[in-house]
Amino acid sequence: MATRDRKFRELILFVARESETDGKCGATKLNKILFYADFQAYRKLGASISGQRYQKLERGPAPRRAVPMISEMEKEGLCAWEDREYFGLSLRKLIPRRDPDLSVFAQEEVDIARGVIRELWDLNATEVSDLSHGFVGWQAAGLGEEIPYETAFVGEPRPLAPDELAWAHEVIQEYLDQKKTA
Repeated sequence: MATRDRKFRELILFVARESETDGKCGATKLNKILFYADFQAYRKLGASISGQRYQKLERGPAPRRAVPMISEMEKEGLCAWEDREYFGLSLRKLIPRRDPDLSVFAQEEVDIARGVIRELWDLNATEVSDLSHGFVGWQAAGLGEEIPYETAFVGEPRPLAPDELAWAHEVIQEYLDQKKTA
């Protein structure tokens, strides 16, 4: 298994284990924790933790390979989805079946992921999604498009002006075109 996939699996298990007692942490919040951990690591360390690519979805950013990876992990008995109720709404919570292997991470990566979990602990899925909608990379990408890691260096979350948004779309399109030809 590629190192990137192994780190992604272990990061998913780490977040699930650390968030086990967070009654508000379902699939949506899990995706946002992974996103923020990877993008903060990119900004602070120069590389993401998992190496995964993120896409813009309606409810915020999510790793492109989250669904297939978690399905594979379920088949291997590493985790399972459990349906729970949260204030009358259905919540899908990922339950780890084993502890994560932290040896695949640098201590700084564990600290970043743990810090993101702590920062988002009090937020529910709607609140964490709304927060992610302020991220410039999410605003600039089209639905289903990749969110470039380089957008982690762009200022504090705020709505983009129309000219900024147009420029961002151009830059992202150039980035995606270059990736296709590379």
